[in-house]
Amino acid sequence: MTAVDLFVSPLGRVEGDLDVRVTIEDGVVTSAYTEAAMFRGFEIILQGKDPQAGLIVTPRICGICGGSHLYKSAYALDTAWRTHLPPNATLVRNIAQACETLQSIPRYFYALFAIDLTNKNYARSTMYDEAVRRFAPYVGTSYGPGVVLSGKPVEVYAIFGGQWPHSSFMVPGGVMCAPTLTDVTRAIAIIEHWKVNWLEKHWLGCSIDRWLENKTWEDVLNWVNENESQYNSDCGFFIRYSMDIGLDKYGAGSGDFLATGTYFEPSLYENPTIDGRNAALINRSGIYAKGQFSEFDQARVREDVTHSFYEGTEARHPFEGETKPLDPEVARKQGKYSFAKAPRYDVPNQGYVPLEAGPLARRLVAGAPGAAAHQDYDPLFLDILGKIGPSVFTRQLARMHEAPKYFKWVRKWLDEIDLHESFYSKPVEYAEGKGFGSTEAARGSLSDWIVIEDGKIANYQVVTPTAWNIGPRDNTETPGPIEQALVGSPIVDQEDPVELGHVARSFDSCLVCTVHAYDGKGRELSKFVINGSV
Repeated sequence: MTAVDLFVSPLGRVEGDLDVRVTIEDGVVTSAYTEAAMFRGFEIILQGKDPQAGLIVTPRICGICGGSHLYKSAYALDTAWRTHLPPNATLVRNIAQACETLQSIPRYFYALFAIDLTNKNYARSTMYDEAVRRFAPYVGTSYGPGVVLSGKPVEVYAIFGGQWPHSSFMVPGGVMCAPTLTDVTRAIAIIEHWKVNWLEKHWLGCSIDRWLENKTWEDVLNWVNENESQYNSDCGFFIRYSMDIGLDKYGAGSGDFLATGTYFEPSLYENPTIDGRNAALINRSGIYAKGQFSEFDQARVREDVTHSFYEGTEARHPFEGETKPLDPEVARKQGKYSFAKAPRYDVPNQGYVPLEAGPLARRLVAGAPGAAAHQDYDPLFLDILGKIGPSVFTRQLARMHEAPKYFKWVRKWLDEIDLHESFYSKPVEYAEGKGFGSTEAARGSLSDWIVIEDGKIANYQVVTPTAWNIGPRDNTETPGPIEQALVGSPIVDQEDPVELGHVARSFDSCLVCTVHAYDGKGRELSKFVINGSV
C-alpha cells in the first residue's frame, strides 16, 4: 500500500485562505486536516466599543455575505436591548437577507463550482463536451447569463439598504429606510426579471411551481425526463452529469447537521427574545444527527480551541468565549493547526459533536415534522438523503433548490409591505445585557453573541458557517465536517486533485490559488493551479 501526503494551499475560491493536508492511500483519501491560515481578529476589535459597532464592523467580515452579518448583528442587539420591531422592518430584513442569498446561488454555482466540471479528468464522459460548452469560464453559454444575472437580486437589496455590499441600514428597532410605491414596484420588476430570465429559462427549464412539486428523489428523476426543456436545462444536465462522473459517490461527511434558521413571521417577532426565536422562524432551526431531530438551543453551542491557534484547550460557550491568538509557529508545537475554532453542539444523548451547516442542513431540518402554519415544510431532501445519502452532488442540489423557494418568499414579502406603517421603533439603549442573533447565510448558520457591560461591548463572538464546516479536530480528536467529508474521496490525478476542490467547494467554504503537492518527506511533487490563476 502506497501512502502519499498532499498539501493543498489554498483550496477555496471565495475569501481568505483554506489549506488542506490529506493522506492518500491507493488513490483514496484516508485522512484530512483543514487549516484556516488567516487571522482576522474582529472579535478583539469590537471589545470596548459602542454596542452598535457590530452593525458597522461585522458586515466587513465578508464582501459576499455582508448583509447576513448585518442581519444577525442587528438581531443580537434587538434581543440584548429588548426592542420592538414593526412588522414592516421584519419584512424588509427578510427581503434583503433572502436577496443576498439569491444572488449567491447562481454566482457560486457557475463561477466557483461548475467550472471544475470542465476539468480534463472528466473527458471520458460522453457529456464532457456539453459541460465545457455550458460551464467554461467566461465563454460558457450558461456561465455568462448565470453570473451576469446573479447581480439582479442585490439590486433589490440596494433599493432598501442604500447599497450592497456593506450596508448598515438594519439597526436595533428596525430599518433605516422609507420605501415608496415606486421602490417596491421596481423591486418586484427586478426579481421577476431574474426569475424569468435565469431561474426558469436557464436553470429549471420550467416554472418554479413545477419544480417545487418534487417531494421525493423519484420525483426529481421523473422531472428530468419529463420533457426536453427540463432534460436540457442546466439543472437537468447537472443532475445527469453529476451521476455520470460520480459526484454522488463521495464527500458524505458525518451525516450530522445544524440549522439555526432564518426569516421571521412579522407578527410573531415584534419583541425579539432568544427564547422566542425558534417559534417565530419561517426557515426553521433544528438539529438532525444520527437520524434524529432535536430543537436548536444556542446554549448548547461550544467553541473548542484544542487544535486552534489560540490560548488554552477549553471548549467555551460564546458568551464566555475568548479570542487570544498565538503565533502559529509556537502553537504548532502544542498540536494546534488552524486559526479556525472548532464549533461543537451538545446533541441530546450524543454529547458535543461537529455538525455540518449549509443548504443541505437547512433542507433536512425543513423535513422535520411539526411545522407550524407559517413555517417551511419540505420533505424532499430528507427523502434524498435516505435514498442516495449525502455527497458533493446532494449538497450542491440542496443549494440550488433554495432559489425557487426563496424567490417565492421574497415575492410574498414584497406584497405584504404596508407603506402607511412604520419601519422603525426607537429602542432603549440598555447599559447591560446579553444578546444572540443568527441567520442562515448562503453558506449556513451564522451567529453573533454579544455581552454589554457599562454601555460597551464586553465580549463579542461570531461563529460562521465556515467555522462550523472547516473547524479542526476537538479535544476528543474528532475531525471537523470537511475533514470527515474529504476522507474517502477518490483522487484520480495527484497532480490535479480536482476531487478535493469538489468536496471543499460543495460546502462553499468562505476562505481563497496555487496548489503545491508534496510527498510524505516534504519533496515537492508538482506545482499547479486549481482556481484558474496563480
